[in-house]
This record gives sequence, structure tokens and C-alpha cells, in this order.
Amino acid sequence: MRRSGAWMTIWDDRILEVARDRDSVSPKELEETGYFRISRQQISRRLSKLKDHGLLQHLGNGVYIITERGERYLAGEISTYEDEPDEIRDTSESPNGVGEPGNAG
Repeated sequence: MRRSGAWMTIWDDRILEVARDRDSVSPKELEETGYFRISRQQISRRLSKLKDHGLLQHLGNGVYIITERGERYLAGEISTYEDEPDEIRDTSESPNGVGEPGNAG
């Protein structure tokens, strides 16, 4: 399960999902998908925020790609809570169903 940080919006997950499925994304391309009910300027701000948190990489000219950290977030492997360290949550190894930090199989 994904643990979104308080700084994230519903649009951030969607942006990351589209970025994962494409080679790259830009505000214009994201706006043209029809998936977003926010302006191109708002999309641009969300892209920048995702970059600031290491989930996207800015290649220049408004073009972004998803990072390994972004992929791991989408897979539910890391949290984006600002007060939590990134950690892999592996619940399959713990007898009580709660993953232990550093127990990544």
C-alpha cells in the first residue's frame, strides 16, 4: 500500500503513474491526456514538487522522467511522509505481518 506524504495531492499519484508508463512527461502532454482536472500551471507546480522530493527528474525544457525512488513509491516500497525515513516494508517475512526495517528479503 502506498503511504503518501501530507505534501502530496491525488494528482501526484496520477502524474507518477503516467510518467512510469511513458518515456517522459511534460505539463502540456499531461494536460492533453485528459486525466487531470487542473491547469497546466498547476501540473507544472506538481511536477516541480515531485522533483523536489526525488520522485521525478527534470531533464530540462519542462520534460521529466520518473526516478527509481518514484518507481519504489508507486510499488508501495517506500513512504513519502516527510518525517519518516525511506524504508522497504516487507510484511512477508514477519510472523505478525508487520515488516521490520532492514528486513528486505
